Amino acid sequence: MATIAKMRNEKLTPFGLHDKLHVEGKNLVDKKGKKVLLKGLSSHNMSSFPKFLNEEGIRDLVNIFDFDIFRFAMYSASADGDFGYADGNYDHKVELENLLLKGVETCAKLGIYALIDWHILLEETPMAHKDEAIAFFKKISAQLKDYDNVIYEICNEPNGPKAPWDVIYDYAMEVIPVIRENDPDKIIIVGTPMWSQDVHIAAEKPLPFENIMYTLHFYADTHKEELRDKARAAIEKGLPIFVTEFGVCNAQGNGDINVEESKTWIRFLKENDISFIIWNLSNKDETSAILSPDCRATYGYKPDDFSPCGKFIKELFATK
Repeated sequence: MATIAKMRNEKLTPFGLHDKLHVEGKNLVDKKGKKVLLKGLSSHNMSSFPKFLNEEGIRDLVNIFDFDIFRFAMYSASADGDFGYADGNYDHKVELENLLLKGVETCAKLGIYALIDWHILLEETPMAHKDEAIAFFKKISAQLKDYDNVIYEICNEPNGPKAPWDVIYDYAMEVIPVIRENDPDKIIIVGTPMWSQDVHIAAEKPLPFENIMYTLHFYADTHKEELRDKARAAIEKGLPIFVTEFGVCNAQGNGDINVEESKTWIRFLKENDISFIIWNLSNKDETSAILSPDCRATYGYKPDDFSPCGKFIKELFATK
């Protein structure tokens, strides 16, 4: 494995500053017990946009935006015309695994954290590909057990009537022990009902493991004060929340950028020490993509390569 970088240009990297993370109460904390707030970027579907997950490109984005964490969205099932991990053939699985392992290695070299996302989306309930998820996490957690910069996300967005919290809970009770066999104390993040919005429901029946966090997702032009109220209710119950995905537009990833609501959300997250990751690294023709649809570069990015969303990131993340 690569030694995880401690320094970058005379400056401590995020990992150099915080080292291995854990959960205390409702907070993400570092090795010294100090509260940590990570800011980061998510890939789009790894099957559809693998070219952007190269070492040079991720390094450029870290240097441009000063990200602390990169999320690798491993789609479990077909989307955008491309097979996912669970419904792909053996060769496709190996290709995705290798891309993921190289990505984690890159994050280690750069001294940032890597979030491995089992990205359920179209299948509603995480139980749809539970066996494949168990096999994936059993294999990957064994390979990455020595990477202290890794965090796991076991189900992206349980999203329909077939995925109430009891079903997600049962899924997590089967998947989490598989990771814990290889890696007893890394952080594991669990999705919540209604496209990972109903964190207040998860707060009523949290999982009986340590170092567990719970997913909250929002898209600023769709999800506003009502969703922040759900988050507040969960926070009051002591639930540790991680925003593993958010967008500055509507929930379909399109429409106008809602500048004021996006900033309101970032203020709320910072006030509550909640880490956040923006969606997404691609040149897909949608508002939430940080690259312009005309961008052909995969590294060495220039200002014109970024979409309005990409150009908004620095201002947004600096919101006070």
